[in-house]
Amino acid sequence: MKKIYIALFALLAVGSTFTACTEEEPFATVTENDDPHILDPVFPDRTNGQLATFANISRDVNLSIALTVTPKDYTTVTWFIDGQEVESGTDSDKEINRSLKAGTYNLKIEVETVKGKKTSREGLVVVNPLADDPQSKEVAFERIVSPGKTARLYGSNLQNVTAILLGGNTITDPTYVESEDENYLEYTVPTGVSEGDYRIVLQDAAGNEYGADMVKVTNASLVISGANRATANVDWTISGINLENIASLTIGGQTVSQFSNQSSTEVTLTCPDLSDGSYTLTGKTRSGEAVQFLNDNATTTEQTVIISTEITLWSGHHYVSWDMPEGDPNRTFNLIPMDAFTGITAGSTLKVVYSIEPTAEYHQMRLATGNWSYFTDPINFSENGEYALTLTQDMLNMIQAENGFICVGHGYYVDLVTVK
Repeated sequence: MKKIYIALFALLAVGSTFTACTEEEPFATVTENDDPHILDPVFPDRTNGQLATFANISRDVNLSIALTVTPKDYTTVTWFIDGQEVESGTDSDKEINRSLKAGTYNLKIEVETVKGKKTSREGLVVVNPLADDPQSKEVAFERIVSPGKTARLYGSNLQNVTAILLGGNTITDPTYVESEDENYLEYTVPTGVSEGDYRIVLQDAAGNEYGADMVKVTNASLVISGANRATANVDWTISGINLENIASLTIGGQTVSQFSNQSSTEVTLTCPDLSDGSYTLTGKTRSGEAVQFLNDNATTTEQTVIISTEITLWSGHHYVSWDMPEGDPNRTFNLIPMDAFTGITAGSTLKVVYSIEPTAEYHQMRLATGNWSYFTDPINFSENGEYALTLTQDMLNMIQAENGFICVGHGYYVDLVTVK
């Protein structure tokens, strides 16, 4: 019995010890010398080097984030949206609560201790418009614009837009155009806008403002598509902006200064007589500046070109997602006319060059007829690439009988289709 009493007293002593440690305020074990950490919320990892989506909200809901950091009593939190500081403070709750217009934003949170130690997290915030809002989307490269030039915005409910705000300027005369492919707003970029990236805003007659994401303003002669592949001795068309200023293009040591067609958005030349292979393309403007080329959202003054005996059926940058509604031009890729296949023989190789949309949840492609009769099983991928399909006579017959050739799937762009 005596041993039982001793054991009970021991348990009571242990219980008292634990009770003494459960104060309302935790015992401070961190110091100003500790490394900073963001404990909550957790930011997703990048996907193929691209920022992942951290928050996806409607434009009638505020971006509201409560941050948990350590050492909380010795840190300053700074919030950046699109690279601009929007809030900073040392309050222990460390929260942000802001209203944002529709669009995709770059959110960065930086935590710094009193000793100068830093850590940060970064992700995308997607703010979705309401159903009846004027709203725009990126179709191809129409978001790269030039001062004084005509530009377009694609989207829905755009007939209600009476003005566009861009770089501190108000464009009061946008034109709404109804098109068989997709309706759009046409506007003239103000001449006084400096080069750079700008978030644009749509305005209706009542003065309500709606986000419309970003445009890039440039004065450069910028080649955007069509320059990465050509066929020797065949007409070659490259597309871009401010291309009327190009004086010459040089490939494989051969300079071409005579163009069969030249406008602000296109240049057509005959590709020099070069053997199949990889070559460097450069160019000069009339003022002696280097022509620029857009690749992976970065500009360079050189472009690698593949010269091949392959015949290009289509070249561009067309997004594909079968999540789009019926009738949306990006629900499928169907931009190759049926008569392009009339001269193709069985045994030819059809090649589709694609690039991924980094923010998509998955990337899958299938090749089919216009009636959605599939030629392939699902093709899954996580990086840019190409897919080759050997065409049989049955396939060619189906293309003619079933409304042509299409690419379907989700989360990718069709950049080039060739046949050899």
